[in-house]
Amino acid sequence: MDWSRRREAFRAVLAGSACVHPGSVHDPISARIAEELGFEVGMFAGSIASFTVLGAPDVIVLTLSEFAAQALRINRAVADLPLLVDADHGYGNALNVMRTVEELEIAGVAGMSIEDTALPRVFGEKGASLLSLEEGVGKMRAALAARQDRRLAIFGRTSAIAINGIADAIARARAYQEAGVDGLFFAGAMTRADVDAMAEAVRLPIVLGGVSADLQDKAYLASRGVRIALQGHQPFSAAVQAIHDTLKALREGVKPAELTGIASAAMMKRLTREAQYDAAAKDYLG
Repeated sequence: MDWSRRREAFRAVLAGSACVHPGSVHDPISARIAEELGFEVGMFAGSIASFTVLGAPDVIVLTLSEFAAQALRINRAVADLPLLVDADHGYGNALNVMRTVEELEIAGVAGMSIEDTALPRVFGEKGASLLSLEEGVGKMRAALAARQDRRLAIFGRTSAIAINGIADAIARARAYQEAGVDGLFFAGAMTRADVDAMAEAVRLPIVLGGVSADLQDKAYLASRGVRIALQGHQPFSAAVQAIHDTLKALREGVKPAELTGIASAAMMKRLTREAQYDAAAKDYLG
């Protein structure tokens, strides 16, 4: 498939002057809903991939092949929605990062972040830690070298602000910027003062992960070079709750016709593209 149009659309978001909230997606149907509702970008997080594919917490037990396969399922289901993915630590060292970029590029993602957190947890480790700056830079350089389509955006991601403080976060961001990444992804709790300091220190587009209540002003974020600000991944949690409540009601004897919050037949037909399949069947099956 040709992924160029959605990668160009994603680049336009980065080159623009506005800040957008991405739609958190986890499968083909959720991606189609996000596209139908007009989200400029879809976001597929590593944590949500672990929940969706494995039913496991975000402890880095998901494999690259499982993540890439789900990203491909999402991308092939939509027409134009650009997909930004959280590729965690690239599933290993710098050589693994190169393989990660290759697989996710083939899967059609428009952008991906590679982080500098030391993952998975090592024996005896009590809290999150970071790679050395040198290894982090090496991973960014490896990711850029592995990319074939220059329209694919690669972000250097760091959680340094929550682990080592703002000074280290800025030092890492500047180093990744000099390595040639297309944008910078800052994760972890932060204040307006932190955002101001980061915006002053770098010149690349910024992605913020999970902004707090006092950072919900998109006009302010846009003025600081933030082009994408995550709001969390509530859609997946909402889907889990809805499935739980529906199954519980059925188990307790509620009749199917009495259930509430059920997608209409028309919506299901629209989201599953039933009309397209019916037309293909008419054309090719006689």
